[in-house]
Amino acid sequence: QRALLAPSGTLKAGLYPGTPTAILPGQDGAEARGVGYELGKALAARLDVPFAPVVLEKNADVLEAVKTAAVDVAFTNATATRAKDMDFTRPYLEIEMGYLVPAGSLLKSVDDVDRPGLRVAVTAKSTSDTVLSRDLKHAVVVRALTLKEGIELLARGKADAYATNKATLFEMGDDLPGSRVLDGRWGLERHAIAIPKGRDAALPAVQKFADEARASGLVRSAAQRAGLRGMLDTEAR
Repeated sequence: QRALLAPSGTLKAGLYPGTPTAILPGQDGAEARGVGYELGKALAARLDVPFAPVVLEKNADVLEAVKTAAVDVAFTNATATRAKDMDFTRPYLEIEMGYLVPAGSLLKSVDDVDRPGLRVAVTAKSTSDTVLSRDLKHAVVVRALTLKEGIELLARGKADAYATNKATLFEMGDDLPGSRVLDGRWGLERHAIAIPKGRDAALPAVQKFADEARASGLVRSAAQRAGLRGMLDTEAR
């Protein structure tokens, strides 16, 4: 399994910053936090190989890195579209999808968002982009390349709401005084471990690791250390 999962002899884990589902850089010399980061580290230990976090600018870059086998694993929302380019375990984490609105917004819940004249920002090529570009009937979708750019759109009044998973929204909100995550949800993200196509013989071993990480509380403890909010309880399912 080691040769299949980490053919270079090092487990390269694709991560992107700014969300507790992946990686939050450590402050003042402290170790990084994040569910993806901790799962990658634990999987490397299971394989008895060095762990190499590969931190890319945005999730689209991570997905491309898995597709091209530039990384060995990633920890991301599993969708049917993405499954065409990579193989997934069963989900180890489910997170509500919602909206972040800036200070002074009159919006109260997710049901208030799809109205004429409202601008909903999403990360380009994300799950939110795919789903809301299809499902929103009145609001206009505005695309940001990164989460940082999304915060700037809200701060400058260039967007009325930002859509992604609530774990990321709460993290973004910490950098936007007065902002709020709206009540309700418009969907769920189901995070799973992804590996490149062609390594499917290793998938049972990765699946066993993912199941054990959830059942043992590793996912929950990593989420707590990273301050992840908006998580549904998937342990013991």
